[in-house]
Amino acid sequence: MKRLPYLSIAIVSAAALAYEILLMRLFAIIQWHHFAYMIISLALLGYGASGTFLSLARNFLLKAPAYAYLVNILLFALSSILSFLVAQQLSFDPLELLWDYRQLFELLWLYLLLAIPFFFVANAIGLMLMQGGSEIGKLYGANLLGSGLGSLGILLLLSLFFPESILLLIALFALLAAMVAVWEMKIRIDTGLISLFVMILVALVYFGKDFTLRLNPYKDLSQTLRIDGTRIVEERSSALERLTVVESSRIPFRYVPGLSMAWTREPPEQLAIFTDGNGMSTITHFRNDFKTLGYLGYQTSSLAYHLRQIDHPLIVGAGGGSDILQALYYKARTIDAVEIDPQMIDLVDDRFADFSGSIYSRDNVTIHRAEARSFIDVSREEYDLIQMALVESFGASSAGLYALSENYLYTTESFRHAIKALKADGYLSITRWLKLPPRDMLKLFATALKALEEGGAAEPQKQIIMIRGLQTGTLLIKNGIFTPVEIKALKDFSQSRFFDIVYYDTMSISEANRYNRLDKPLFYTGIREILKNREAFYKAYKFVIRPASDDKPYFNHFFKWKTFSELFALRGTGGMNLLEWGYLILVATLIQAIVASILLIVLPLLFRKRRQSKRIKVSRTKVLLYFFSLGFAFLFLEIYFIQRSILFLTHPLSSVAVVLSSFLIFAGAGSAFSSRLLRRRTHRTIVGYAVLSIVVLGLLYIWMLGDLFSALINQSEWLKSLITIALIAPVAFAMGIPFPMGLTTLDEQDKSMIPWAWAVNGCASVISAVAATLVSIHFGFLTVMLLALLFYLTALIFFPVNSDSR
Repeated sequence: MKRLPYLSIAIVSAAALAYEILLMRLFAIIQWHHFAYMIISLALLGYGASGTFLSLARNFLLKAPAYAYLVNILLFALSSILSFLVAQQLSFDPLELLWDYRQLFELLWLYLLLAIPFFFVANAIGLMLMQGGSEIGKLYGANLLGSGLGSLGILLLLSLFFPESILLLIALFALLAAMVAVWEMKIRIDTGLISLFVMILVALVYFGKDFTLRLNPYKDLSQTLRIDGTRIVEERSSALERLTVVESSRIPFRYVPGLSMAWTREPPEQLAIFTDGNGMSTITHFRNDFKTLGYLGYQTSSLAYHLRQIDHPLIVGAGGGSDILQALYYKARTIDAVEIDPQMIDLVDDRFADFSGSIYSRDNVTIHRAEARSFIDVSREEYDLIQMALVESFGASSAGLYALSENYLYTTESFRHAIKALKADGYLSITRWLKLPPRDMLKLFATALKALEEGGAAEPQKQIIMIRGLQTGTLLIKNGIFTPVEIKALKDFSQSRFFDIVYYDTMSISEANRYNRLDKPLFYTGIREILKNREAFYKAYKFVIRPASDDKPYFNHFFKWKTFSELFALRGTGGMNLLEWGYLILVATLIQAIVASILLIVLPLLFRKRRQSKRIKVSRTKVLLYFFSLGFAFLFLEIYFIQRSILFLTHPLSSVAVVLSSFLIFAGAGSAFSSRLLRRRTHRTIVGYAVLSIVVLGLLYIWMLGDLFSALINQSEWLKSLITIALIAPVAFAMGIPFPMGLTTLDEQDKSMIPWAWAVNGCASVISAVAATLVSIHFGFLTVMLLALLFYLTALIFFPVNSDSR
């Protein structure tokens, strides 16, 4: 083999990372995002399986490494499409796992199918690392650099095309990598090779040019399209989400969450909008006749408008515009609204402008395209009302499918910032779906109480009121104490609309649980327990209702292990939703990843012949701990930085794009540069300096990052992106050094250990992605960062070097 394939490795690495992110989007649409996370996490064990395969087939593959490398790239290109197409034909339904054990076999087949492309691309990269010698650092640098560019490329493609159309583009890009490999490695071109390329190209175009996604039959969109007369009239897609607009010609949509039973007339007809096949919102038919909007005053969310005149509200999550219509109905003079997805704005204000009445373009309405929390944090306006819209699907919310979703809107820090953005006596209004037994509303009250206390309120219990209807509950926080006049208005509003008052400061138990009756006034008594002895109540309650924070922004996580057996026993009697699927799927993913990783790590040791020389022996334990620790450390630190950057960069996609690509690109630069350092320092010394730099920088970031981001949050998006990149560059550069340095050491002492180290690191990366989420849920992102630094120190301690080696 005359030349090493730096360029083709970069190209195929870009294709592989783009494919991984694309599959996450595809399965988030087909299933739900947490099932997508589970499936792709385990499919990435293809990297671990590759290391095991390379360990066992090393001698055979090294007879013709250039051809083996080329064939694996070609197989990745072909399988990237075929695996997904076959996976689409499986009848896997994750919601039936507890009922139909045949689904376990369907899930196993799904894992195997999706692992195949990653197996082939990992074979190609791992094989070249085995051949790299002193150039391992440059090869691994090309791998990381390509991955970084791939993370940017896929986000660009997702903003331009529907995700199912991008599969073919990625496969063709991988085919390009194979062509470049032929040139780079001077592989002889003959008729057979040309025919192979042509056949694969024809197959890719044939299978990838036209196919549709098969959504889970239980998703909201699937259920809706079963109704006679419904049809899709528009569909938009971006890297953020897929929006599907549906109309019903026979029975028009009339969707009003939390509508009082006191309202007896039909609301106007609507168009339904589904986000990734779920979470229905609506566009209401509006012809500038405000008399048709009377129903909007019969939702729990309208409470604030009945306490006093609201002139300047801020609508958080404008969506299809229902909350804007509500503000218009109550004669708000100036309305600000925040919507993160420009596609939604275009649908309401352009494509369906005639239907919606162009409400976004009214003179007194201003739409801000931004992430809501960040907009509130940087806003210099003061509002009479900040209205947090009801944006979650009721079914998904009640089933705990959002348990893993970080939500920085429902944290104590978010509430504090929102209260600061209110005028004196202004209101923060939050409406949520009701869950029984009570969870959301109790956690919402606890978060509001803590936010007021941390903000210096003398009597925080007098600044909160809460009501509930049949489906929704609304909590109001006032920037001041609620007056007797407002309390009377609260009582009149609730009585006239048959809403139950849950809480105001001097409320008696006789006022609770009057209309939407429960066996006991659970919401009222729960809140009183929080006020009386919150720590004891938090500990004793069967669900997690401690306030969420920016360090642990999982408002929708309610699951406690001590109640698992009780809830599991109720699964056949309507208690299945209490199991909080999102969290349990994460735990199941971790268990499966650990079991599979153990098999993949141990298997080569059972079959591998002992070929170490008598003079140099490498401790398998050290190799295991070193590369396993690096797999954990790299991803933990990366995840910490992504989460800390979300609020600073004001958009989750910006955070992922900037942080992920910066980490990979600068780590690639560090890896490529590491080989030059060997001329002056020993392997262990170089790794020591790199780890010391990472630890020092990590501790510095923990100390100053929050204050720095707060001080600079009002700067332009470009400047904030450059600041983030500048902060990432030095630590990422150092993070790129330990892995290739470890492989270079193995190359000098025992080459046969390289593929096993590749397998160990691959398995660790899969486990760490799941483990980092669990750690952040229970202990927070600060703990994730501290563990990352601890893992780097562990790796340094177990650096696999022989005393005779450099």
